[in-house]
Amino acid sequence: MRPNPILLALPFSLLSLAMATRTVELAEVGKQPVETSFPSGGSLRMHLCSSGVGIRGLEGSVVRLAYRSEKDTSEHKVRLKPSGTEGSVRVDRCPHDNFRITVEVPRFADLHVRMVAGQLDVKGITGNKDLELNFGELGVEVGKTEDYAHVDASVVTGEVDGAPFDVSKGGLFRSLERKGAGKYRLHAQVGAGQVSFK
Repeated sequence: MRPNPILLALPFSLLSLAMATRTVELAEVGKQPVETSFPSGGSLRMHLCSSGVGIRGLEGSVVRLAYRSEKDTSEHKVRLKPSGTEGSVRVDRCPHDNFRITVEVPRFADLHVRMVAGQLDVKGITGNKDLELNFGELGVEVGKTEDYAHVDASVVTGEVDGAPFDVSKGGLFRSLERKGAGKYRLHAQVGAGQVSFK
């Protein structure tokens, strides 16, 4: 009896699938840049220390993180953890005083970002964006407003500047909300500070 070619191919297919979805965590202390491959269209969750952060969308399939500081960064810790189409970025032990982080990600990506304090600036990303900052400034390059199904922004105290949506509000409990025919969601929230859409 001749072996079934489909059955013969099955173990190799399962092995390929396991390799494609395997989780490989990179953890570096005091070293940069930190880089790993990551597919376009994937979803990234980021937990970032209080600092100045720029997230940039680029062509390609990679997540790359670099930083600069006038202080000692030997204890600074970066963890990248890709797993199939999902991944996480965690940055801890950041020095104070003008510490800057740049994170480059695929242009087509979904972002979920949390920070306690600082300045977060997001540019060149086409995808869902869920961004929250307790204290500081949050700036988002919106792109085409018609790409969004739902947009909301809010501050407990401070300012919401939604220029692409013709909204600018300041004071306590300021917010904006828009619905459209697109497919992406944009959520931006700051406790005390400013949300700016560009």
